[in-house]
Amino acid sequence: MAALDTNVLVRYIVQDDVAQLAAARRLIGRCVAEGQTLFVPVTVVLELEWVLRSNFGVAKDDVLLTLSSLFSAAELAFESERALEVALQLFRKGSADFADCLHIASATYAGEQPLWTFDKGAAKVSGARFLSKA
Repeated sequence: MAALDTNVLVRYIVQDDVAQLAAARRLIGRCVAEGQTLFVPVTVVLELEWVLRSNFGVAKDDVLLTLSSLFSAAELAFESERALEVALQLFRKGSADFADCLHIASATYAGEQPLWTFDKGAAKVSGARFLSKA
């Protein structure tokens, strides 16, 4: 199974580089035509959310929609998909950023709770606890 890097998904989603978009479409189209599933590492999803938000100014609701659409794409297989889906739910409901939600979801999915943090926003998410300095 072939895997996709963040930059391929960014080009496919944002469509800001004509040549790279065409190459990404060819690759994905060829893999789909051959019945191949494309693997997406969890780190790629984490970086994708960050790039969409920080480099392209994509609003949280649009990031949620984009990631939800990707997770439901039959031609893509995600590492730690269940943890990613839980992270997306936590991100949708709360004020913590996606990275913190993914850390919490990954720890929860591994059966390791709570996730101790100095981040007060992340500590408000179920599965995390604030670590006091005192």
